[in-house]
Amino acid sequence: MARAESGLKGWTLIAGASEGLGLAFARIAAAEGRDLILAARQAQKMERLADELRARHKIAVEVIATDLADSEQVELLWRRASTRRRIDILVNNAGLGAHQAFASPDFAREDASIRVNVLALTILMKRAVPHMQAAGGGRILNLGSIAGFVPGPGMAVYHATKAYVLSLGEAVAEELRGTSVSVTTLCPGAAATHFAAGAGMEKKGPFAKSGIPSAESVAKAGWAAMKAGRVLYVPGFRNRLNTIGPRFIPRRMMARIVASVLK
Repeated sequence: MARAESGLKGWTLIAGASEGLGLAFARIAAAEGRDLILAARQAQKMERLADELRARHKIAVEVIATDLADSEQVELLWRRASTRRRIDILVNNAGLGAHQAFASPDFAREDASIRVNVLALTILMKRAVPHMQAAGGGRILNLGSIAGFVPGPGMAVYHATKAYVLSLGEAVAEELRGTSVSVTTLCPGAAATHFAAGAGMEKKGPFAKSGIPSAESVAKAGWAAMKAGRVLYVPGFRNRLNTIGPRFIPRRMMARIVASVLK
């Protein structure tokens, strides 16, 4: 990564930093001595994490309580984070999902999923790229999913949002190829985080299996891929197979297969 022209020390901004993968990313960055900005709705959880990281690693940590489903708050987050600071790593980790039929009248969770998974991620990327270019370099890590490779009956909106994240990340990475700014899309499968509970997927589908990877192992793999400048990274041999199969199976048949898995 190119040295920043501004001379300011680089900071890491993690969206969705209160638990799960976000918490794991924060601990990895802190262990490298990186100053952190943690953003999510759950301020108390982030404050406890911030106290832990300050004490253990002697770094600066700022907590910015943000509802990432509110685009105005996302814009405010970026302004606060980047004022008199250089953000040289952005981790777009926040994500929501809902396990329900598309015909369900309940749209609140799906609406929030679109706002967080798509709009908040896009806003932060849109602000980060020129900021990083002006400062001499940076890295962006977006949390995608193997769900982005296939349609997902029963989780139709979630799968669609992750297809957007995958497409956007690959496109912007190509636009930035050969520059000092990189974009990596991390596409894990099921992992031991709080996502399943929030999506109504506990002990269902892929979360019903034993031995799913820990948040720490997924975050470590994603962080390494980001630092290596990878455009796309799918951790786990089985997950990689699951992204190859859809290339050869008719999409209508693929939708039926995924529907049976998600029941």
